[in-house]
Amino acid sequence: MPRKSSVIAAKRLTTLPKSLTGITGLDEITEGGLPTGRPTLICGAAGCGKTLFSMEFLVKGALQYGEPGVFMAFEEKTDELTTNVASLGFDLAKLQKDKLIRLDHVEIVRSEIEETGEYDLDGLFIRLGYAIDSIGAKRVVLDTIENLFSGLGNEAVVRAELRRLFT
Repeated sequence: MPRKSSVIAAKRLTTLPKSLTGITGLDEITEGGLPTGRPTLICGAAGCGKTLFSMEFLVKGALQYGEPGVFMAFEEKTDELTTNVASLGFDLAKLQKDKLIRLDHVEIVRSEIEETGEYDLDGLFIRLGYAIDSIGAKRVVLDTIENLFSGLGNEAVVRAELRRLFT
């Protein structure tokens, strides 16, 4: 059986810095929230609540922790999002006016995506960077990222662009 001091030292070495989400129960289950400064992938079937979860993460971050957030949607339009999350008591119009949240919808038309040797996301990076800088965002949600790459069959291109995006 390992000594108590070695167990404590090992735990100290493996602890990631975390950001509280403000989502009831989640911060307790995750022992402090989501890893700070790292991407977190939320998976699930359509309709399971990924968008609402992500929106709550942004809103609570802005209101409770002073961390503004950007929500970039590749599926739902911003007016649809605003209506959908109103049932949670979130006033996205006011949060946007107060520069606590920035919503952006990027339309992806699958029929217009053609894979070439030079496929990259530079335009998206510029748009995302502007949204982040415009409110000093500390939290970013891309919903849903699979739409961004759905027309691509080259796994190497997808991996390379994901790596650049997360960097």
